[in-house]
Amino acid sequence: MEAELLNGSSKKNKTAKKVKIAVAQGDGIGPEIMGATLKILKAAGANIEPSFIELGEQVYLSGNTSGIEKNAWKTISDAKIILKAPVTTPQGKGYKSLNVTLRKSLGLFANVRPVTALHPYVKTNFPNMDVVIVRENEEDLYAGIEHQQTNDVVQCLKLITRPGCERIIRYAFEYAKAYGRKKVTCMIKDNIMKLTDGLFHKIFVEIAAEYPNIINESQIIDIGAAHLAAHPERYDVIVTSNLYGDIISDIAAEIGGSVGLAGSANIGKNIAMFEAIHGSAPDIAGKNKANPSGLLNAAINMLAYIGQTEIADTIKNAWLTTLEEGYHTADIYNNKFSIKKVSTSEFADAVIERLGEKPKKLPESTLANGTGKITIPEYKRKEADKQLLGVDVFIDWKGSNPEEIGKILSNISAFKLKLKMITNRGVKVYPKGLKETYCTDHWRCRFVAIDADINNSEPVYKPVEFEQVIALLSKLHNEGMDVIKTENLYEFNGKRAFSLGQGE
Repeated sequence: MEAELLNGSSKKNKTAKKVKIAVAQGDGIGPEIMGATLKILKAAGANIEPSFIELGEQVYLSGNTSGIEKNAWKTISDAKIILKAPVTTPQGKGYKSLNVTLRKSLGLFANVRPVTALHPYVKTNFPNMDVVIVRENEEDLYAGIEHQQTNDVVQCLKLITRPGCERIIRYAFEYAKAYGRKKVTCMIKDNIMKLTDGLFHKIFVEIAAEYPNIINESQIIDIGAAHLAAHPERYDVIVTSNLYGDIISDIAAEIGGSVGLAGSANIGKNIAMFEAIHGSAPDIAGKNKANPSGLLNAAINMLAYIGQTEIADTIKNAWLTTLEEGYHTADIYNNKFSIKKVSTSEFADAVIERLGEKPKKLPESTLANGTGKITIPEYKRKEADKQLLGVDVFIDWKGSNPEEIGKILSNISAFKLKLKMITNRGVKVYPKGLKETYCTDHWRCRFVAIDADINNSEPVYKPVEFEQVIALLSKLHNEGMDVIKTENLYEFNGKRAFSLGQGE
């Protein structure tokens, strides 16, 4: 089954005016596979007007820490469509990922990666595999907010938002509805991350109820990833957050035959970016041996997105026919089904020679039969009653005995706040911690109202004023405590909105 897509019209539409495309040739093998892809698109009559932009490794090394030239942003803004080859982010210099920059800056919230087995022409153990990974593309740990807080401890903030969850989950269900998919699976880890992944799961349940004709299920990501690797035929559409989606989409592509064959779409409200999912492969750059199929599939999906679905089908069917007839690049060459091992340019020529032909055994591409546009409604924030209940104060303390710091902090009299507990790396160590728990120099100290009832299995908190928190911090500073961070403790609509400590 073809890689169906996406957020634009999939009705037959012979566009009279050329569609402007911002084209990034990328690094490593990028220029070679982009050249091959554009050659095929031109031969097929794709009605596009490429405008080349500079981004990637050389831009980084020129001193531009963003990795993209300023005039490239204008080209992207004008074109609204990007076709991008893989880029290299220089290692060891603290550069931010250009891919993440593009996705977040342009609001490309949905990453869509279809993976379909091409058995028996591309080796796979799962000939019936046909799965689409819909990955949230902007937040989660990929927000890139990291800090070193003590000599021993660094942190990375995991940000999950209600609007982000609503958009990506609804997109997954709308995608399934538009393309006749039967099931959507949510993958989360809310048995551990009860607030962040818990929010994703909660919203999945809410939105799933609006699509009674589509089967929905939820799985913990670790067992879900294991089942995907062992039984991918059980899955149809998978929706998940950024990091999990990054991992399982590569797993899916690899077990489907090859990461080098898969294309990817990044969809936003106004702009879309299409790219191969593999890297820039500098080890084979300039050798004319890279497989252009991943970028070609991305370009096929791009054509479907801009309404040129008949041309997309023509190219996809020619590509499938080329694979059937055994013209394979080195990465997928096998003695049983391959007729000739071809170079990048030879593979492009073989696809061009077969334009107008259709595969005899592999499923024919029928993008022109798609059902239309996917629309995601604007987010509407619901007001909530927010109440401050206390504060977690993180302290850099070089001691190793929790009882010692616990007694110091318990004896601090600070404006009707009292110490409830101390954790180290999330595990409660005071009061009544275990001596076996290893402690580093990073202590989370939870202060709540003096009249809070903290001895119940479910503590009863009392409201506090922010001025009390400020006074506490001043007192801790005067007592010589190295406060490195604070997190206010809130309830929303009467529900606790912070996690307990492990063992609390």
